[in-house]
Amino acid sequence: MADSKSTQAKTEGTALKVHHLRPAPGAKTAKTRVGRGEGSKGKTAGRGTKGSKARYQVPERFEGGSTPLHMRLPKLRGFKNPFKTQYQVVNLDKLSALYPDGGDVTVEDLVSKGAVRGGHLVKVLGTGEIAVAVNVTADKFSATAKEKIEAAGGSTTSGASA
Repeated sequence: MADSKSTQAKTEGTALKVHHLRPAPGAKTAKTRVGRGEGSKGKTAGRGTKGSKARYQVPERFEGGSTPLHMRLPKLRGFKNPFKTQYQVVNLDKLSALYPDGGDVTVEDLVSKGAVRGGHLVKVLGTGEIAVAVNVTADKFSATAKEKIEAAGGSTTSGASA
C-alpha cells in the first residue's frame, strides 16, 4: 500500500503540462539569412549572377521591356449617366396573376405583394394578356400596356409613388 502511494505522488509531481511541450530536435530549423557574407548564401544570395532578377529595384510587375499590362488594356470607354431614371418593371401577365378579380392597383399594393421594391419608380410593360378590368396607378406605362389595359376595360393613371 505504501508502494502505490509513492508512485502516485511521483506521477502527480511529473505530470505532462502544455508548457513542457517542445518540438522534436531538428524539426525547427533557423531561417537562412542570405546576403550576409561569404560563409553561406552570401555574395549573390541565391539570386544567380547579373540579370534583372538579381537586381533589387526591379518591380514584380515589370515585363522585361514589353508594354505593361496597364498600358495594353483599353482606356475608359463611354460613361454612365448618374442621372439616368431606373424603373422597376411589372408586366401585364404578372398583374393578371396578382389581381385575378381586377380592381385598383397602386404602387403600394405591388410593394406589399412583393412584385416590386419600395422607394423606386414603377413602369408597367405590355408583355402578356390581361382579361380583367384593372385601374392601375404607376409612374410610367408602355404604349402596348396602356392599350391592353384600356381594351380590357381598365384605366391607367400616371402618379408619383410614395
